[in-house]
Amino acid sequence: MEQGHPVMLEATTPMGHPSGPGELLAAGEPPAPTFILWQLPAQTQTQMMSYVIQTARTRIALDARVMVLDGGNAGDAAYLKGFLAALGGEVEAWFITHSHLDHVDAITEILSQPGDLAVRAIYASLPDLEWISRYGGEEEIDAPTRLDAALREGGIPVVELRAGEDLCIGGVQIEVLRVWNPGIQVNALNNSSIVLRMSDGRKSVLFTGDLGVEGGLEILSSPLRDRLRADYCQMAHHGQNGVSREFYQAVTPVHCLWPTPGWLWDNDTGDGKGTGPFRTLEVRAWMEELGVRSHYVMAEGLHRIE
Repeated sequence: MEQGHPVMLEATTPMGHPSGPGELLAAGEPPAPTFILWQLPAQTQTQMMSYVIQTARTRIALDARVMVLDGGNAGDAAYLKGFLAALGGEVEAWFITHSHLDHVDAITEILSQPGDLAVRAIYASLPDLEWISRYGGEEEIDAPTRLDAALREGGIPVVELRAGEDLCIGGVQIEVLRVWNPGIQVNALNNSSIVLRMSDGRKSVLFTGDLGVEGGLEILSSPLRDRLRADYCQMAHHGQNGVSREFYQAVTPVHCLWPTPGWLWDNDTGDGKGTGPFRTLEVRAWMEELGVRSHYVMAEGLHRIE
């Protein structure tokens, strides 16, 4: 599989892992096993989000486990399904950040024709369809409706996540920092996004889905704010019009993950860089101000992070 490369900021040096307390090893001690994270490329020209995680084999977790976060559009389903088949065809945990079509149509498609792919459990905090119809609008109800039907017909356990709980899968700690709050009705479906922090002692990754400013402020004003800090941060809402600069400042990422097509990365809808209505370039400037070392951009292809 082709591997993309991070987009480096000027005057920086690529680094395999960020330095930090979790990486301090005694003299002669071998590096601790670490999970592999893939940011998958879009198979169409639209925005989407799809991550695959494979845990390390350890003395405690003898077999590697595979996890998925979202999955992308229906047009991304075949690629994702093949990718998972190459990893053994078994997904221990499939996390859904929220039910926009560019995040869930792939899993909806896969669940309708799973073939040899086995999905053990789905983890989510999904708004009910009535709430989405009322606050998200009729134009946003189709994808969640199809997802709901696929989940019911698939018979796969759906685990309801709770804010503040910790999970451990294959040696990877998963902290649930936010779940759907029905009281936040502005930018409703984006702000229904869950927020997860995955770590294993070598690196940490924060996933924000399409979270908006309001959902971000909810975390910043909660005791869970202190758990936001992470080495890698998935940029909210594909890197534009998501959470605030203050939120990213609390995360203090070393590297940024951008589930972002090229036209959105450059805010170019056909008339050149910076001519579109999106805030991507502004957010990129924030990250430069915060000292981010590298950017993993979906437009550059498949990214593998160890």
